[in-house]
Amino acid sequence: MTPTPASADSILMRLVKNASVTDSALLGVSSKPPGTPAPGQAAAAPRMSQPGPPKPIVREAMGFIPKPPKSLAEAGLLESEISSLILKKLFHRSMEAGFRLSEQLGLRLAVIEPVLRQMKADRLVAYKSTVNAGDYVYELTDLGRERGRELSQACTYFGTAPVPLQQYAASVAAQSIARQRPSLDSIRKAFFDLEIPERLLSNIGQAIHSGRGMFLFGNAGNGKTSIAERITKSYGDNIWIPRALTAQGEIIRLFDPNRHEAIRLDDSVVNETYDARWVCIRRPTVIAGGELRMENLEVNYIRNTGIGEAPLQLKANCGMLLIDDFGRQRMPVDELLNRWIVPLEQRHDFLHLESGRTIQTPFDQLVVFSTNMEPKDLVEEAFLRRIPYKIEVKDPTEVEFNKLFLESAAKLRFECSPAALEYLLAKYYRPIGRSLRFCHPRDLLRQMENRCTLHELPRVVTEEALDQAVENYFSIM
Repeated sequence: MTPTPASADSILMRLVKNASVTDSALLGVSSKPPGTPAPGQAAAAPRMSQPGPPKPIVREAMGFIPKPPKSLAEAGLLESEISSLILKKLFHRSMEAGFRLSEQLGLRLAVIEPVLRQMKADRLVAYKSTVNAGDYVYELTDLGRERGRELSQACTYFGTAPVPLQQYAASVAAQSIARQRPSLDSIRKAFFDLEIPERLLSNIGQAIHSGRGMFLFGNAGNGKTSIAERITKSYGDNIWIPRALTAQGEIIRLFDPNRHEAIRLDDSVVNETYDARWVCIRRPTVIAGGELRMENLEVNYIRNTGIGEAPLQLKANCGMLLIDDFGRQRMPVDELLNRWIVPLEQRHDFLHLESGRTIQTPFDQLVVFSTNMEPKDLVEEAFLRRIPYKIEVKDPTEVEFNKLFLESAAKLRFECSPAALEYLLAKYYRPIGRSLRFCHPRDLLRQMENRCTLHELPRVVTEEALDQAVENYFSIM
């Protein structure tokens, strides 16, 4: 049964009047996490991830909070940019109340009302009905529908209003990683679950204070990646980033829920109100491994959408960019290094847009190269000078190895005697000159754990259990 126009209006009015707080997805008063992509916004490419616990509520003071603009001029946007987003939204939605459009755009209703009035005068939209407090339900005219179709073909984006590149650059300067100087205690807390020698911790801390970059090199299995992943945690604070940017008339999506951890805000921060075009996130840690290609370092345009995806270094601003397994990327090392010589030195980058224009963007992150190779064998001296800290993650000593083995055994509820560890070292390490690795205790204990669960054996590190674990683990190593 097809509803009459009168009944459709009645249904829409009831929905509008009964709107809940959870519908206000783009405003600071929303109970929905700010990291949720806006309708019509292209979804990020899926990555392997597991559902985690609810994001923590922020209660610490934050130095930079984007205030909601009181006009389009303060927002840094043109009337044509807002009307374009509204037309595309109504083209896909048919009709919408003004305050819903306000929520969609992340701008106050008072800011977009002049645009809506002008669109009404230009006969692009018409009033379908009225809403409380002088608001209206808008629908497209035939002219507006045709204009919305044309705009959607050029660019499908009709999500949160973008933030101008200049405003984003100012926010990066205000939240710069180079200004952060976490205390030694904060750095220790970030590495509390790793066995880190004091001298190594000091070297890492100095590199963090430099805000420039570092090489982490050494044998595989000694925790270089684990160390790098914890560096950002030492800063312990949050930053604000725009959901999307506008540069030279093009839309670039910056917020990536697969790489950025959005933060729930407590009432004291929400009540202060913030620009809903922005998202509060933990300082980012962006990791690129052997899959890294040159196109990952440029604006990548999503096919048939007209929407640009920000490159990795832009998503890592005010945080850390980890190049893992450096030297094993699909792209040549020289090509990667030549791409970043200027950004590392000048702390800004140049990106190419689909139109062929070039824009200057901030390059403000701690760049960490993790490799199993000698840095001097990978890169020339001119580049090494731009990475001030070259930190070797060495093999553990026997004392460190034994301590780590006993601590790991206790966590897995294994009984382990010093005699069992001496048996392991005397039979399988010293005679053949096998190097110790920080990963060996964990990996060997996991072998024994599987053996115990399969055969329903007590959790005791015995010579027999060590023999079988070593046989499986080191058979071709």
